[in-house]
Amino acid sequence: GGLALFTILFGTRNLDANEQHTGVVMAIAVEAVVKLVALLAVGIFVVWGIASGPADIIARIDASPIADWDLQPGRWAGLMFLAAAAVVCLPRMFQVLVVENSDERHLATASWAFPLYMLLMSLFVVPIAVVGLQVMPEGTNPDLFVLTLPLHYGQGGLAMLAFLGGFSSATSMVIVAAIALATMVSNHIVMPLWLSMRPQPAVSGDVRRLVLLSRRLSIAGVLALGFAYYRLSGGAGALAAIGLISFVGVAQILPAMLGGIFWRGATRVGAVLGLGIGFGLWCYTLFLPSFGEAVIPARMLAEGPFGIGWLRPQALFGVEGMDPLLHATFWSMVLNSIAFCLGSVLTFPGPVERAQGAAFVNVFERGGSGPQGWAQGKAEAEDLLVMAQRILGEEPALALFQAEARAQGKAGYLPDPVPAFVERLERRLAGSVGAATAHAMISQLAGRAAVSVEDLMAVANETAQIMEYSARLEAQQAELTRTARQLREVNEKLTQLSVQKDAFLGQISHELRTPMTSIRAFSEILMEGGLPPEVTARQAGIIHQEAIRLTRLLDDLLDLSVLENGSVQLTLGLANIGEMIDRALQAAAHTRPERSFVVIRDPAAEALFVQTDADRLAQVFINLISNARKYCDAERPELRISVRQKGGRVTVDFVDNGSGIPKASQALIFEKFARLTDQTRAGGAGLGLAICREVMANLGGTISYLPGQGGAAFRVVLPLRLQKAGPT
Repeated sequence: GGLALFTILFGTRNLDANEQHTGVVMAIAVEAVVKLVALLAVGIFVVWGIASGPADIIARIDASPIADWDLQPGRWAGLMFLAAAAVVCLPRMFQVLVVENSDERHLATASWAFPLYMLLMSLFVVPIAVVGLQVMPEGTNPDLFVLTLPLHYGQGGLAMLAFLGGFSSATSMVIVAAIALATMVSNHIVMPLWLSMRPQPAVSGDVRRLVLLSRRLSIAGVLALGFAYYRLSGGAGALAAIGLISFVGVAQILPAMLGGIFWRGATRVGAVLGLGIGFGLWCYTLFLPSFGEAVIPARMLAEGPFGIGWLRPQALFGVEGMDPLLHATFWSMVLNSIAFCLGSVLTFPGPVERAQGAAFVNVFERGGSGPQGWAQGKAEAEDLLVMAQRILGEEPALALFQAEARAQGKAGYLPDPVPAFVERLERRLAGSVGAATAHAMISQLAGRAAVSVEDLMAVANETAQIMEYSARLEAQQAELTRTARQLREVNEKLTQLSVQKDAFLGQISHELRTPMTSIRAFSEILMEGGLPPEVTARQAGIIHQEAIRLTRLLDDLLDLSVLENGSVQLTLGLANIGEMIDRALQAAAHTRPERSFVVIRDPAAEALFVQTDADRLAQVFINLISNARKYCDAERPELRISVRQKGGRVTVDFVDNGSGIPKASQALIFEKFARLTDQTRAGGAGLGLAICREVMANLGGTISYLPGQGGAAFRVVLPLRLQKAGPT
């Protein structure tokens, strides 16, 4: 129960395959070390504590029945075949050992490290077995010699170490098997069903929560099935053999898989026929007999069904004397392959099957695959980001997209969805939800949810075009592409800024002329005299308000000029993030005070102290909160403020639930006099976010717009400790 609870709660907390594998591999590494140390300690005790040394052990081995053991080459070859088939046929094992194992140095290390580990594990197995058979009473379980021998000689500490080694080994096996099976269930059963039942694109919905829930339920189901099999099969002996039994069942996929890859004449009918016969024979000859007489009576095993001897489960067609595992493997694979070939030869594949066969069999005759498959995609970067966030999590997805944008020479979090990037994103998502699901979800966003026969036939009819480029030419081409992309971005931005600069004179004239006109008109009225006191007070108040508005605009212009010139004087000190947010919320409360505005915060996360200029940082917070109160167009406006610390930097996110900022305007919002609303309407001059950008640059941080959050979202990043002071 405790092991199951640990596996469910801590084994599937994230979907990222690399993070998940890191934790599992660390657990296995600790288990392997403990088990190896325990076995070596017991072996040394047996050789030099019970026996009188290696010579004595060798003499005992020669006199033991173990010396008469004969190697069975057939069983050894069968086990090697099943192991190889499992690597190819099990989706999770293939993902881990092939797809994600992209560094050949790991294979070189494993080629000597794993055999060395197995050698050390096996070094004292025979001495322990020989001494145990000679010393322990008849009928003692040989599997427990490593534990019972130290207890027999009063070595309690050594017995405890052996127990810990065996318990850790069993624990790691259960954890790894449960997580692997749960991942395969969620990736290859739950997610395809979920996609098939959703008519809308897969970008909507909380995919991460669904996958985590399915994996946790699958882990509980796997553990429950294991316990049920243990009770029905009658003991630990059958439970220990279930791994090899399962491998034989999984190997039934191999003929159809290899046939689909290498034989264009393979058909769906042949694959279904071969799989059906193969799984049926596996179940009849190996799986059901493992339950014992609870499922198949002993008489049926000895005489066959209805007394037909050549149908005995473990002696089909009169072939006797074979190891039951090899017997089931041989007949199931042979008849599976024959049925697959006959079914494919006797049936004619449809157009889609022929096109798919050509695409798979002739895959190396094309000019390249992968990135070219997305060349005609229409996916938007922001839609891809939203989907990635709901699978990988917000921070890993943002980091992935920001790194790609930086590699393309762009700022922000939205890179161009070039084919190479879409392929890398698909591979990253495949580690979390499976390759087929990741491809299907990206296909929906790219407008290619269904592949037509014409598309497949076009792929099949492509002529081989092999283009060889040198490494220098490829590097130059990549550099030219990045430069061209940067120039295109700069040109588009300059064009938009040019339009804004044309409107700047009229806009700033309007912003200055409006209060000056009001001040002049009302002051002339007051100079004429003879007005009632209440009228005089009202007009004087208007003059005062317009003067404040004019002063605020001039202050913003002067403040921006000082910040841009780098002559600002910073006053550094310790400041609490939570207190600065409180201060900003109070200062921004006068912006549209009539609206009911909900602020979602985490006071515990905000209890951080930073060394910075508190007034300047609060100025940034006030501007962002005021903008949210002013422009959030949701019926029930909300603002979520999230604070996180990572390393030596603090991140503060301001995310509202409005409609957000259009993609075309996201690159301009931090420029001077950039306003998304009517340029002729009275109000701010569009300097707020430009000032925020310069303030954060002087504080050693950044401010950026976060796309794909469902509303307008801004991220402020600043160092925990700002070192420099004075003019910057």
